[in-house]
Amino acid sequence: MARVSGVLMPITSLPSPYGIGTIGKEARKFADFLKKAGQSIWQILPVGPTSYGDSPYQSFSTYAGNPYMIDLDTLVSEGLLTKKQIKSFNWGDNDEEIDYGVIYDSRFKVLRLAYAKFKEGDQKAFNSFKRKNAKWIKDYALYMAVKLSFGNKAWPEWEDESIRLRDEKAINRYTRKFRGEIDFWKWLQFEFYKQWEDFRAYVNGKGIKILGDMPIYVAMDSADTWANPEVFWLDEERKPVCVAGCPPDYFSETGQLWGNPLYNWDYLKSTGYDWWMGRIAAADKLFDITRIDHFRAFDTYYAIPFGAENAIVGEWKNGPGIDFFNVMREKLGEIEIVAEDLGELFDSVQELLDESGYPGMKVLEFAFADDDTNNFLPHNYTENCVVYTGTHDNDTVMGWYEQAEGWEKEHCNKYMADFVGMKFGDEVNWKFIEAAYKSVANYAIIQMQDILGLGTEARINIPSTLGGNWAWRMRKDAVTKDITERLYNLSKTYSRLED
Repeated sequence: MARVSGVLMPITSLPSPYGIGTIGKEARKFADFLKKAGQSIWQILPVGPTSYGDSPYQSFSTYAGNPYMIDLDTLVSEGLLTKKQIKSFNWGDNDEEIDYGVIYDSRFKVLRLAYAKFKEGDQKAFNSFKRKNAKWIKDYALYMAVKLSFGNKAWPEWEDESIRLRDEKAINRYTRKFRGEIDFWKWLQFEFYKQWEDFRAYVNGKGIKILGDMPIYVAMDSADTWANPEVFWLDEERKPVCVAGCPPDYFSETGQLWGNPLYNWDYLKSTGYDWWMGRIAAADKLFDITRIDHFRAFDTYYAIPFGAENAIVGEWKNGPGIDFFNVMREKLGEIEIVAEDLGELFDSVQELLDESGYPGMKVLEFAFADDDTNNFLPHNYTENCVVYTGTHDNDTVMGWYEQAEGWEKEHCNKYMADFVGMKFGDEVNWKFIEAAYKSVANYAIIQMQDILGLGTEARINIPSTLGGNWAWRMRKDAVTKDITERLYNLSKTYSRLED
């Protein structure tokens, strides 16, 4: 594997006059920047439609794309909208923060206008898309239509038990009742995937790979759990027996209670993991490289009793192990995977990672909490890993450095002085970037906020908190010639430029 570098930048954080980043003009401009800066990887967060809390890790579907990312100017160029129509809606007044309430109120109204216009034209490509994606889109579109009819309640709260439990007669009845609404939700996916193909072709044409993120768990409030209850560890009333999370760690004293339903791994194994194989194959069509979030759960996963107030009480259970990945290679061939192996790890997790051959992750912000045996310190890396200054769950480098404990900062200063010559007055974020680039890790990926030298105000997520997350946006004029040249020169210095 060649030594390469890349940038972690959520699509929704791109500049946009419409309140949230999309896969349109600004996404292409960002790809242009990456090319000029000598970057080979654009890492993004999950791209599914987000539910309550706006987290990309809690989506209504593992297959669907986020309607927020559909580019409105592209719809104008297709003759489905006018600029005047778009500008008549409120998109918020803060260029550096997403107002999800405003976006939700305006975005779907505009998209319905575009859909009404679309229905007047040729439907051949749309009909073909529906046929090719029938396996997942029928359930997803019906789910969204029925969900809306019940005031957007999660499916376990739907008043009509027959549709909640997917009685066949109820499925047919609701499908007839909401035929037009169902087609609207299918059209959103047609438009997303059409724009995505153009976006990905442009990025790949610059010699840049898209590294996409696939959450290991799916939301309870999703078409996936509603349509495939046998895949999950649910009771007879289709409530979770236990839910996902992780025990107390460096992120939270009470652990992280994610609330996602856990998998019925016995059932999945008996079916050759078919549900999972379809999901991974779909991710491989979207991305060039797939990061599997919470990889450790394939070895052992943390099960928290449903209804628990926090994640303190839970127990570790065995996942499918290497059998899963052996089956995956047999059915899907070799797929480029990055394994998110952070958190409390047992020796067996490292053994699974080694056996799978996938690169794991190293985070520089975790490197200085103890002595020189810390696995996150660059001198302890192997080549087969991805080094980050920080991830979407971390503070920015500048925010972390400002708030670090005195002993941790002292360790950092000493180590970084030895490793990259950091001294008083240096820009700490650039020295962290240099340390990542200089390391032996084959991949070095930097948060865009760290490239820009932003502080805690630009942090995108604080684990175990609800509200105020996933909202950071980059200013339109943030990327400068100086930043571009500095990244390129570091890539060149540390042999991370691809031919």
